[in-house]
This record gives sequence, structure tokens and C-alpha cells, in this order.
Amino acid sequence: MNDSRRFFLKQGGIALASFGLMNGAPSFLQRAALAQGLTRAADGRRKTLITIFQRGAVDGLNMIVPHGESEYYSLRPTLAIPRPGRGNNGEAAIDLDGFFGLHPALAPLKNLWNEKRLAIVEATGSPDNTRSHFDAQDYMESGTPGRKSTPDGWLNRYLQAKTNAKASPFRAVSMTQNLPRVLQGRAPALAISNLADFTIRAGAYSAKVQGGFEDIYEQSAGDVLRGTGRETFEAVKFLKQANPAQYTPENGAQYPRGRYGDSLLQIAQLIKAGVGLEVAFTDMGGWDTHVNEGGARGQLALLLQQFGAGVNALVTDLGPQRMDDVVILTMSEFGRTARENGTRGTDHGHANAMFVVGGGVRGGKVYGEWPGLTNDKLYEGRDLALTTDFRDVFGEVASRHLGNANLQTVFPGYVTSAAKFRGVLG
Repeated sequence: MNDSRRFFLKQGGIALASFGLMNGAPSFLQRAALAQGLTRAADGRRKTLITIFQRGAVDGLNMIVPHGESEYYSLRPTLAIPRPGRGNNGEAAIDLDGFFGLHPALAPLKNLWNEKRLAIVEATGSPDNTRSHFDAQDYMESGTPGRKSTPDGWLNRYLQAKTNAKASPFRAVSMTQNLPRVLQGRAPALAISNLADFTIRAGAYSAKVQGGFEDIYEQSAGDVLRGTGRETFEAVKFLKQANPAQYTPENGAQYPRGRYGDSLLQIAQLIKAGVGLEVAFTDMGGWDTHVNEGGARGQLALLLQQFGAGVNALVTDLGPQRMDDVVILTMSEFGRTARENGTRGTDHGHANAMFVVGGGVRGGKVYGEWPGLTNDKLYEGRDLALTTDFRDVFGEVASRHLGNANLQTVFPGYVTSAAKFRGVLG
């Protein structure tokens, strides 16, 4: 077997069977894959974190409905979601624990709650009081609220702090056009807009590369990627020829149409392919609902329907065994005002809610201290008050799921520890 064929047997090889591409593979690759049993990552099971950013500030009070608090209904006479068992068919909140409920558009997530694989952290977010989308997103992704000079993102610092000499080039991947702030930094990370054409951006390390990952090696700015295994890139070249667009989700999973659904589907592909994915990122915009937000139906409901369907499809596609090693974490830069405004929408607020999904999650519970919605409890008399710093949620995931104990490096200038964790993960 010559060197051009030997790459597939080396570390970083791609699991063709996992992509469902064996029938179209050259015969020597079929024989090699079957002989070596390459249907999963070469180094065995690995933990993976998938982060989903709801850009634009989702209305957390209608996403996770505090139906047990009467003040919620006083503050939102036209936007409030009816209490469970009330309202028209399919328009009432889906009860979770007698106090909180899901927006009816998030019905696909109720089974995850019942199976205790979905947890919610309430009244969480940034301690900084900015109402600027740009600044708040920057602070959440850098992990340093109030400080704009931070050069890297918190997920990149995690990668830096937990080094791996044998890490794949696909250790950190963002399924977006450009590398997000959270993954920018010294540690290698890739932005791939579409697996079907392998359009790639490697952050500050390379310009846009079309048609072949090997081109990265020819660029002086790409030194950070050297030594990670040319074999992986050769295997990805083969996958391009084999057309990953033919991928069929498992277990009847149905992803929503559009960029958001496609990005989650392709994250599932990478996990199944065993390319060494450890951190994945994607985002979904449109959450800035100042006007005609809608209640159980309307603008927000349509967004939540797509959002929930995507999360449910990803979990379904990966299946229980793979999800044992995966955590899905959602976030948004801030919440929205407790009171609806004069245009039947909501304005920029403060604290919000996060979803945490996975096999290792202590689900079926809403975590965090609920501050209440009476006027004396609202932040600046208008917003849900903050009771959990988002860095404590991020830190718990980085520590207990990904195994990074060096949280002072990941969140410089902030002291987080197990004492501040909410206990979402075992």
C-alpha cells in the first residue's frame, strides 16, 4: 500500500461508515476501513460541547414561561403565554414543574425534560449592564464582561488551557461563515460554512480557502495548523468527492430547513465521522423582537419552533449513546424587558435563561435563584434581575463535562469554583 493510500489508517482518519459513504468509496478504502474497524474516532470516545448562540436577545420570559407568577400576566397583557390548561388549543404553556413552563412552540423539547436530559438555568447572564447587542455579545463570547480589550474568546482559552499534542485540526469547529469571537485566539479553530463544498475560514491564520485543506499548509500564516496530521486533510478531500450532502440523519430525525438546521446536521456528521471534534459552535439570529413579537403564535413562536426542532433533531440524530458524551449549551447576550412595550414587543433587558442538554445533565429541573417579577425585584425597575453569572454556567460545563480544572485561565479576573456551580452536571 503506497503512502497515498496509507493515510486512512493513520490517526485522524475519517470513519466512512459513519458518514454512510462506504458504497461510494474506492475499494482500497473500503477494505482498509473494514479491516481496521474505523467506525468511530481513533482515540475512542471523547466529550463534545455544542454551543448555540441565540443572537439578538431572545425573550427568555416567553421562552421559559413563569406561569406560576401572577405579575408576569400583569406585565404582559397581550404577549403573555396562557397558563397550562388554559387558552386555545396548543397555545398554553407546557408545564414543567408547576411554576415554569415551555413556550408551546418548544413542545419537541418536553420529552428531553421528561427523560431528565434537559435542564434550564434561570436568571443568568452578564453582570455588565450594557444594553448594546454588540458589546453584550462581545462580553459573553470573551468571557470578560465590561472589558473590551480581551484578545481571545473563552472557548479558545479553554482549548489553550487543555492542550492536546495529538489534537485533530477539527478539535474546534464553528459552522458559520466567519470564526466567532468565542473561538478566536491562539488555539487553532476552524469556521466551515458548508461541509458539502468545504469552504473554510481559519480565523486569523489563513484567508478563505476553497477546494482543498492542503492549501493551508502552503500559507505562512497557517503554521499553527502544522503537525496536526496531513492524513486528516487528505481524508476530508475524499469526503468532498464522496458528497456528504448524501448524509441521512438517523432515528427519524428531521432538521429544520435553513442555515441553522443545516449547521446542526453537519455538526452531527462531524461527531459521527470521528474527526476529533471537541467544541462546536453555531448561532441563530432574529431574536430582537421590539415590534409585534407575538405570544403563543407569531414572530417569536416561529423562531422558537425552528430553534426547538433543531435541538430535538440533533439529539435524536446522535442517539442516546452518543449523547452520553455530548452537552448542548444555549445562550443569548441578554434578556428582554419584563413589560411589553407600546408596539406589542419587548425591549433590551438583563437576565435570561439557558438550556443545557445531554446525557450527563441532571435534567428535569430549573436551576438558579428566581428573583421574581414584582417591581421591587426587577433590575432597574424593568428587567429580570441576574442571580447567576454566565461564567459559572460556562465554568461548570468546561470543568465537569470537558474536564478543565484551570478555570482562572479560562475566565481571567473572575473567581469561579464548584461552590458557584448550580449542579447542572454530575
